[in-house]
Amino acid sequence: MAQFPPFRADMVGSLLRTQRLKEARAQRAAGAITAEQLRAVEDEEITALIRKEEAIGLEAVTDGEFRRAWWHYDFFEHLVGIEMRAVEQGIQFAGVQTKAVAPHVTGRIDFGAHPFVEHFRFVKENTARVPKFTIPSPSMLHYRGGRKLISTSVYPDMAEFYHDLAEAYRKGIMALYDAGCRYLQLDDVSFAYFCDPEQRRMLAERGDDPAKQPQIYADMINHAIKDRPKDLTITMHLCRGNFRSTFVASGGYEPVAELLFNGIDSDGYFMEWDTDRAGGFEPLRFLPKDKMVVLGLVTSKTGTLEDKKDVERRIDEAAKFAPLDQLCLSPQCGFASTEEGNVLAEDEQWAKLRLIEEIAHEVWR
Repeated sequence: MAQFPPFRADMVGSLLRTQRLKEARAQRAAGAITAEQLRAVEDEEITALIRKEEAIGLEAVTDGEFRRAWWHYDFFEHLVGIEMRAVEQGIQFAGVQTKAVAPHVTGRIDFGAHPFVEHFRFVKENTARVPKFTIPSPSMLHYRGGRKLISTSVYPDMAEFYHDLAEAYRKGIMALYDAGCRYLQLDDVSFAYFCDPEQRRMLAERGDDPAKQPQIYADMINHAIKDRPKDLTITMHLCRGNFRSTFVASGGYEPVAELLFNGIDSDGYFMEWDTDRAGGFEPLRFLPKDKMVVLGLVTSKTGTLEDKKDVERRIDEAAKFAPLDQLCLSPQCGFASTEEGNVLAEDEQWAKLRLIEEIAHEVWR
């Protein structure tokens, strides 16, 4: 089995919120309990969650993103120069929308006193395993709303926006490293969305060039992770949308594969491949010899447990395009990209993670 992340059996990050946690968050929103009381519940529920992850055998554990409402907005909200505001409509998924809020850039972006650093420390202090932490990729701040959510008076030149955001990320990554983080994941849907003609059309209609935007994002990510310590593993997670078991985009990775694997200095990639919406494994032929891909072959969108032989067969198919030793296994996404969670039960979630562990031991023993 792999000794360094990503691991042969791994997970994306988010997990279904427990009923007790949901009730406590609702009570806090209603003003019935204090922030300190909510924090105490979060601490207890995260500690119990970590023990479950350890019991399954996962070598890297997360806090399930239990302190967050969103996989990305909670991080952006606490950067200097960003405010969460109401918008006309939420993010449109297949038949459902998210809450109608979005981050607005109202000042010069920077990294200051950010609560995520303490969130990471709690995980590290409560496990002997590798504490994995997830934050959104910097590209997501621009992709979600484009130019209209970025103050033109603060950033008349978009090049300054991209620079400041990348620099804030560089500071944030080092703050997490100084807190003990050695396994960090940048969650990014933009590169998978670039593979969908409808998403490319949307970008063009709002004034972005879908042919140039991937390189802009790649440059920003590289700035953010440049000169990182050698013992810090950074991976990227790509998916086509995940909210209440629905999705946004479709299309194989072919349009972005070469840039993704060879133009971004990430150590590994968690990639969605649980349905035919993600295309085939052919793009893996671009994977260089010093990087890993975690195959997202087990879906987090439904509770139906995959057939072990079917998953192993698909791993064999992927190994035709990249060496088996450079591959790992995980769910295609988190189980709760937002606090609402996907449409499956907690015991079904844990059964899928156990299955991933079992398959990984058999394939890479």
